[in-house]
Amino acid sequence: MKKPILFTTLLCIAASSLANIRLPNVINNNMVLQQQSSVTLWGWAEPGEKVIITTSWDNKMDSVTTTRDAKWQVPITTPKAGGPYTITLKGNNSITLDNVLIGEVWVCSGQSNMEMSGSWGLQDIKNELPTAYNTNIRFFHIPKTTAEFPQDNCAGEWEICDSNTLKTFSAAGYFFGKQLNQKLNVPIGLIESAWGGTPAEVWTPDSIVTSNDTLQAAASKLQPSNGWPYKPGYTYNAMIYPITPYNIAGAIWYQGESNTGTANTYTQLFTDMITSWCKAWNKDLPFYYVQIAPFKYGTPYIGALLQEAQQQAMQLDNTGMVVITDLVADTNDIHPTNKHDVGIRLANWALAETYNQQGIAYRSPMYKNMAVDKDKAIITFDNVLNGLAIKGGSAKELYISGSDHIFFPANATVKNGQLVVWSKFVKQPVAVRYGFGNTAEGNIFSTEGLPVAPFRTDDWAVNTQ
Repeated sequence: MKKPILFTTLLCIAASSLANIRLPNVINNNMVLQQQSSVTLWGWAEPGEKVIITTSWDNKMDSVTTTRDAKWQVPITTPKAGGPYTITLKGNNSITLDNVLIGEVWVCSGQSNMEMSGSWGLQDIKNELPTAYNTNIRFFHIPKTTAEFPQDNCAGEWEICDSNTLKTFSAAGYFFGKQLNQKLNVPIGLIESAWGGTPAEVWTPDSIVTSNDTLQAAASKLQPSNGWPYKPGYTYNAMIYPITPYNIAGAIWYQGESNTGTANTYTQLFTDMITSWCKAWNKDLPFYYVQIAPFKYGTPYIGALLQEAQQQAMQLDNTGMVVITDLVADTNDIHPTNKHDVGIRLANWALAETYNQQGIAYRSPMYKNMAVDKDKAIITFDNVLNGLAIKGGSAKELYISGSDHIFFPANATVKNGQLVVWSKFVKQPVAVRYGFGNTAEGNIFSTEGLPVAPFRTDDWAVNTQ
């Protein structure tokens, strides 16, 4: 008789366990919820189980019945930024989420330059550690994971920013979040989902790549490595899809180095990836990204062509690109150590475009058009507020060509916010290039201190052999 009793007891324990309300890791203590919006809470429970949710900011009760697939989700409305609050969930068991803040939530994604943290020895982060504690900045760090199919959950936990948690969190993401926290005076939630070495294909739903012959052909050229995945969709499925029900303000991105071999398709891939994320979150996400830095690649011009592809991606609405050609100490290092200014420049895009703050210089001057006046080329730029300045007197990384496609170092002067370019070797200018090279670090800036984005006025074939 003892065996049946034991068996019955185990069944009861298993049934009780299955009946419990369960939550994804991203919905937990210390989380930040997007302010003044409808946010989704979701999870799992026994089919038919009624889940009652009570939020302490308004003491309102919402309820939902678990589906036959053991899933439930419910929208709740959040107030203005503030907290801490609690959220109580009751069904066959009870869960109380403590220390919940309401504020602004951003995803920080990409490859190693986004992943780069204080554990890499960054001096800027070392300087932050003594005063790092800030209960109004919260981190959720998703560990490196892949999946062949979209997942419902991912690992990670919400943590308060302090001298321990900061050491292993994205430095660029942190400085971005710190700037928003200071300027907006609201809590900031940062979700890091980054993996060094990854191409953009793995962050894009597989169906987008495989249904497009051009993108599929480019993906087939990716070189497998023991350090990171290369199959389309693999990190998207495991590190992005699980958090797409979680309402966010937007995303920041630093990636591109691993796609330099297929720069000719990157604009399409990248814009498709951004569009797919917007569709997954069901909103027009602000998406601000970093143009890759100058670096000594082994193949000529592949970095310059990827930079060009990144700039072309700005044709997509609600995107913005940070130029960092002036933030590189060593072009032999693919990981520039200045992540402080990268984060600030990303934050300035968000402050100006997403939060409508005025008086912020955040757009780098970008090539608009060229006119020819006798032996001189006149370059006009977008995003020139008060003028241009050539640091050091003479322009660097500036070249001019005639119809023979032979480029010569050029002289330049600034006149009425335009760049006047010439060379004694070119009597009839046809094309101008600036900063167009893997390691090119120009010295032309807006008077507000933002570097002019690399450009070329021609569309001639570039020899990358």
